[in-house]
Amino acid sequence: MPNADFPPTQTAGSNAAWEARRLAATPRGVGVLESFYAARAQNAEIWDIEGNRYIDFAGGIGVLNLGHANPRVVAAVQAQAAKFTHTCYQVVPYSGYVELAEKMAARAPGNFAKKTMFVTTGAEAVENAVKIARAATGRSGIIAFDAAFHGRTLMGMALTGKVAPYKMNFGPMPADVYHAPFPNPLHGVSVEDAMAGIQRLFKCDIDPKRVAAFIFEPVQGEGGFYQAPAEFIHALRKLADEHGILLISDEVQAGAARTGKFFASEHYHGVEFDLFTFAKSVGAGLPIAGVTGRAELMDAPAPGGLGGTYAGNPLAVAAALEVLKIIDEENLPARATKLGDTLKARLNALRAKVPAIADVRGPGSMVAVEFIKDGKPAPEMAKAVQTYAQKHGLILLTCGAYYNIIRFLYPLTIQDEVFAEGLDILEQAILHA
Repeated sequence: MPNADFPPTQTAGSNAAWEARRLAATPRGVGVLESFYAARAQNAEIWDIEGNRYIDFAGGIGVLNLGHANPRVVAAVQAQAAKFTHTCYQVVPYSGYVELAEKMAARAPGNFAKKTMFVTTGAEAVENAVKIARAATGRSGIIAFDAAFHGRTLMGMALTGKVAPYKMNFGPMPADVYHAPFPNPLHGVSVEDAMAGIQRLFKCDIDPKRVAAFIFEPVQGEGGFYQAPAEFIHALRKLADEHGILLISDEVQAGAARTGKFFASEHYHGVEFDLFTFAKSVGAGLPIAGVTGRAELMDAPAPGGLGGTYAGNPLAVAAALEVLKIIDEENLPARATKLGDTLKARLNALRAKVPAIADVRGPGSMVAVEFIKDGKPAPEMAKAVQTYAQKHGLILLTCGAYYNIIRFLYPLTIQDEVFAEGLDILEQAILHA
C-alpha cells in the first residue's frame, strides 16, 4: 500500500536487495515471515524502506500491545538513557528494578506475599520458574502440556509440546520433563481426557512425589490460542495440592492486558497460582521478562542462583514502569475486550459464507480463527489468507500444530479507523482464500 506522504528513507537499497543480503549473511534457522524491511513504525502501522504501508496485526508476536514507538514509552527510555544504561543490577542496584518488582507482585492474583525477579526473555523467565520450583520443592519433575510453547532454549524446547520446527535435530532434551494432553474440545480432548492423561503419567512415567510443578499457558500461544477451561484449571489446582506440586502460569504471550485482564490467570476465579512468568508486552519492545511468585518460593534459590548480566536492564525497566501506567490510564484491558468482540463478530458473520471457518475463539483480544475442511486441518487456507492480506497491506500470523489457524495480536492502542481498515482487508482475504 504505497504512501505518498512517507518521508524519504535513510536506508539505501530495495527490499529485494536487502533480502538477498539477508540470505547471504544470516542462517536459515532464523525464519523470517516477510520479505520487506521496516523503515519506521507508529502504533499499528509499519512503513518499509520503499515507502509501502502495512497494518500490523502481528505486534511483534505479542510484544506491542501498546503499539510501535509509543511516545510515552520512548520518552521514558530516552530519559533513563541520559542517566545510565547499565550497571548490572547484581553489582550496583537501582530503584526502578525494585519499584517494578513491587508493582508486578501487586498485580499478580493471589492473596499472599509475593516477590519478583527480572530477566531478559520469556524463555529465561520460564527457565528460572523451573529452577525456583525445583529449589523450593526439592523435586525435579516438570509436567507441561501438548501444543505448549515455552521457548527455544533447551529447557524451553523440552517443555514445548510441538516438534516442528522447535525441536527438530536439537535433541536430546533435558530429563524429567513430561507432557500431558491439553483440553481441546474442538479436537476431541475433554477436560476428563486431560486429567486422565496426567494420571497415566503418574502410573507409567513419574511418581507424583517427584513432580515439582505443572506449567501451563492460560491461553496457548503458538499452540493455537486455545484457552484452558476453568474446570480444568480448578481440577489441576486440586490435583497439585494433593501431591504438593506447584502451579506455574506462563503469561509470556497472554499477559499485559491482552486477554481483557492484566494477567490472563485472573480469569480463573478462586484459583491461586504459585509462580507467574511474563515478558513481551510488559516492555513494549524493550527486552524484559520475569517471574513473580509466592515470596517463600522465590526465596528458595541461594544468592547468586538467579539473575543475569542484563537482567532487569534499566532502559527496559523504565519502559515497563511506563507501560503499567498507560495500561491503567487508558484502561487497555477493557479496550482489549471491545476490540476482540468486534473482531469475533466480524469473523462469525463470515461463517455462513465460509464453511471452512471451524472456530472463532479467544478472550479479550487474544483471538484466533481456525480453518478445517472435510474434517481435516486446512493450513493451505490459512496460508492463502495470510498471503492475500500481506499483498493488500495487512500483516497476519498463523499458529497451531498444523498451521491452520490465524491469530491476531494487533496493538490494543490501534486507532478505530485503522482497525476497521484491517478488518476489511481480513474479510476479503478470507473470502478469496
